[in-house]
Amino acid sequence: MLLFLKDDADDKIISDNEVSGSVRPLSSEHRERREKVAEDLILELKGITKIFPGVKALNKVHFQLRRGEVHALMGENGAGKSTFIKVITGVHAAEEGQMFLEGQEVHFRGPRDAQDAGIAAVYQHPTSYPTLSVTENIFMGHEDVKTGMIQWRNMNAEAQKLLDSLDADFKPTDEVGALTIAQQQMVEIAKALSTNAKIIILDEPTAALTANESEKLYEIVERLRDEGKSIIFISHRFEDMYRLASRVTVFRDSQYIGTYDVDGISNADLIKAMVGREITDMYPKEDIELGGEIFRVEGMTRTGYFKDVSFDVKAGEIVGLTGLVGAGRTETIESVCGITKPDSGRVFLEGKELTIKEPLDAMKAGIILLPEDRQKQGLILSWGLGRNVTLPIQEELANKGFNNEKKEREIAKERLEEVDTKAVTIFQPASSLSGGNQQKVVVAKALAQSGMKVVIMDEPTKGIDVGAKKEIYEIMGQLAKKGYGIIMISSEMPEIIGMADRIFVMCNGRVSGCLIRSEVTQERILELSMEKGSAGKGGAA
Repeated sequence: MLLFLKDDADDKIISDNEVSGSVRPLSSEHRERREKVAEDLILELKGITKIFPGVKALNKVHFQLRRGEVHALMGENGAGKSTFIKVITGVHAAEEGQMFLEGQEVHFRGPRDAQDAGIAAVYQHPTSYPTLSVTENIFMGHEDVKTGMIQWRNMNAEAQKLLDSLDADFKPTDEVGALTIAQQQMVEIAKALSTNAKIIILDEPTAALTANESEKLYEIVERLRDEGKSIIFISHRFEDMYRLASRVTVFRDSQYIGTYDVDGISNADLIKAMVGREITDMYPKEDIELGGEIFRVEGMTRTGYFKDVSFDVKAGEIVGLTGLVGAGRTETIESVCGITKPDSGRVFLEGKELTIKEPLDAMKAGIILLPEDRQKQGLILSWGLGRNVTLPIQEELANKGFNNEKKEREIAKERLEEVDTKAVTIFQPASSLSGGNQQKVVVAKALAQSGMKVVIMDEPTKGIDVGAKKEIYEIMGQLAKKGYGIIMISSEMPEIIGMADRIFVMCNGRVSGCLIRSEVTQERILELSMEKGSAGKGGAA
């Protein structure tokens, strides 16, 4: 049981174990403050429990949201955040607990009830209809209909007003599928505003955005807050929380851990609350003796995307490839791996030039790519974990037209255990795992392939929590110790600086410089990311 003893100076919810035997009578001033806070609440959930077959997804969790507040919700993947949001939005009904909206207890029978009550959610992966217009998406389910006719002129005009309020740079008649992810999120926010939502839930909205797009979203959120909207902001990124939120609530292992003032909790304490332990060395990069050159790219060019890109990797080395989104990093690697065809360029593995016409050529040579979008490009979500892991080696497992299922299960189990995947069975679908564990399955799939020599990881920690990030870094370090060449493409400068031996920076489709570990700073990376610079020490010949 939790007692809600709150004070404006200390927003933590105090357990009865902490206050037992030491509760003092409330002063009249303290009582007035408590009553004011209670009146200021627009949403409150108490003791919410949600059970799925064999799993308690939420265990007596609590949450409070004030009017005009941005309240961050943080926790590792699998902590219960998504289930909690689905309870608030009426997707799931809780087995236990109470939900109060503006002081009145509510029971939603479905999402429409939540929408009618003024609650809207914008999810990490936009749920829009790509072949329909912006207007059609905004008013889906609540169209303006008179005498049996949809009032397109009125709806387009209203959609334009909503887009203007968000400073959108696209039209109501544009097809949503042609918009960027950031623009599609604007459409989702406009849709929420079209329902007169008082509470807007933003689920990992910056995960797929560039720095400039994130800044634009911050401005929109701040504007909505100033207009009196209450916002629940779910994120793994500390910069989101510090920039926007006044309070942060942490879930861990399906339980409520605490609510804290953002300006009163340190990074270390917040991480400890999220993962249940101190993480003292976030980037476990060991200094190991590097071998000779294992991989080299020379003069890789694809008109309109990148030009004359060269870099090299030594055995046991982690090479970072960074720069602003759109600099040509992923596009270069796609041509290296045969996904797209370059106009010119040469690829060398262990000193021998390769001819790579398709991805299978790269894989057979021992060049393995872990793609940026693990859900669309790295996994078949409806398949079991084991079959995902062994997908690239099905030919090796075949014997006279029959699959050796026993061997397949053994390999899958070994590789999944090697990367410490948290799962019940190798047969459960990949879609059932958290983002961090899905990424581990992608790594296990790479490890299952014999003859691997170079591992290319494109945004390996995108959208995963701080604990899972540490585990991915540890895996990366272990692969380097075994002598593999590692290429890490990342937009997150702390992990690039923390893990890479050398960093190649790209700008406008070219390598603008190469920095060795001892000389790298965030400022130097930014300088090279935004203008053409001269190659630094350690650059490719």
